[in-house]
Amino acid sequence: MMAGRSLEQRRELGDFVRALREKTKPSDIGLPAAGRRRTPGLRREEVAQLCGLSVTWYTWLEQGREMALSAAALARLASALRLGRAERAYLFELANRRDPEQGGSGREPVPAAVIASVGTISAPAYLLDHTWTARAWNRAAERLFTGWLDRPGDRNLLRFIFLEPAARRLIRDHEARARRVAAEFRADVSGRMGDPAVRGLIEELRQRSPDFTRFWNEHWVLGREGGERTFDHPADGFLRYEQVTFALAGHPDLKLTMLVPAADGAGG
Repeated sequence: MMAGRSLEQRRELGDFVRALREKTKPSDIGLPAAGRRRTPGLRREEVAQLCGLSVTWYTWLEQGREMALSAAALARLASALRLGRAERAYLFELANRRDPEQGGSGREPVPAAVIASVGTISAPAYLLDHTWTARAWNRAAERLFTGWLDRPGDRNLLRFIFLEPAARRLIRDHEARARRVAAEFRADVSGRMGDPAVRGLIEELRQRSPDFTRFWNEHWVLGREGGERTFDHPADGFLRYEQVTFALAGHPDLKLTMLVPAADGAGG
């Protein structure tokens, strides 16, 4: 159900779908354009048939009624109307549903331009996928994160924080940071708990880390909002940063995190 959505939001969804239908030409989807049409674009009956849905269901959708909307039905609608990435994301956002296309492995190739951009950042910066595994990072991040990015091996941030002794030495107030990371990860993967990679990572950490199990069972949820991050680096001593995280346009499963040196720099 579209519970929690206001009448205005339901109307916006209906208006959006109707606009998409009206701008789609029959020839765009392989239908004959013969005969005079009273309305631009496709007819409701044609869209419903293309999606394998009832005309009543589709009509109610355009009318903004409160109704049951499954992710599978929305996916068929998006495919039938040949929606672009942004249009598809907007459709599922308005319907308050998770796009099933986002439930894959999350191991899509990272564009070379994105990797190159990370390398040009002067502050420590790294790119995480939906399992919080680093897919790209720069030299500054490699120097900062000893035991994680400076050597071959696993690049998952949660495994580093909860399973690597080096993390306890590097990260100041490690327990508080680890608790916050568990809460941020829970919020980030809330719509992907059925994803095999996410589920497997959670189960592994629950088996191997008592701290993760304890924090995970608290059901604490936080956004990845950034803030102060402090470290005791084995070579550079005490370091203080402000963390900022960005979502990448066109790549919803990738996040860029930067650690900007605090205004007063490093301390002793």
